[in-house]
Amino acid sequence: MAKTTLSLLPLILCLLYISGTAASANFIKASCSATAYPAVCVQSLSVFATTIQKSPRQLAQTALSVSLARAQSTKSFVTKLTKFKGLKAREYEAIKDCLEEMGDTVDRLSKSVLELKRVGKARGPDFLWHLSNVDTWVSAAITDGNTCMDGFAGRAMDGRIKTSIRARVTNVAQVTSNALALINQFAAKY
Repeated sequence: MAKTTLSLLPLILCLLYISGTAASANFIKASCSATAYPAVCVQSLSVFATTIQKSPRQLAQTALSVSLARAQSTKSFVTKLTKFKGLKAREYEAIKDCLEEMGDTVDRLSKSVLELKRVGKARGPDFLWHLSNVDTWVSAAITDGNTCMDGFAGRAMDGRIKTSIRARVTNVAQVTSNALALINQFAAKY
C-alpha cells in the first residue's frame, strides 16, 4: 500500500501543478479582459503564470517588467538604426529624437518598477503617493512613444524604417497601456 502511494506521488504533484497553472492562466485572462489590448496582455503575461499565480500585485509588477523589457529592446533597435548608412538627414533626426524618447521611456519604466516594489511596504497615504508616482511615470512613458512617432509624420517619411519603428513602439505602447490598467486594478483592491 505504501509503495502504491509513493508511486502515485509524482502523478499527484503533476496534477496539482497543472491545476495551479490553469488557475493562474484563468486569472491572467480574466484580469487582461479589462485592458485595452487583452490579446497582447494574455500573450505577454501567460509565460509568467507560475510566477504570477493569482496575485494582483505580482501581475502588475510582471506587466510593468515586461513593458520595461520591450522598451529596452526597442531602444536597442533604434540605437542600431542610427548607425545605418545612407539615411536622409530628416530620417536620421527622427531616429535620433525617437532614441531620446525611448531612453526616457526606459528611465520612467525603470523608476516605476522600483516604485511599485515600494508600494508593497507602504500603507495609507504613502501607498497612494507611491502609486501616484507609478501612474504618472507609466503614463509619461506612453506619451514618449507617441512623441517618438511624431518625428516620422508625413508621406516623406514612409518606408521600412518608419514601419519597423512603428511596430516596435506600438507594441511597447500596448504592453505599457496594459500594465497601467493592471496597476490600477491592483490599486483598486487596496
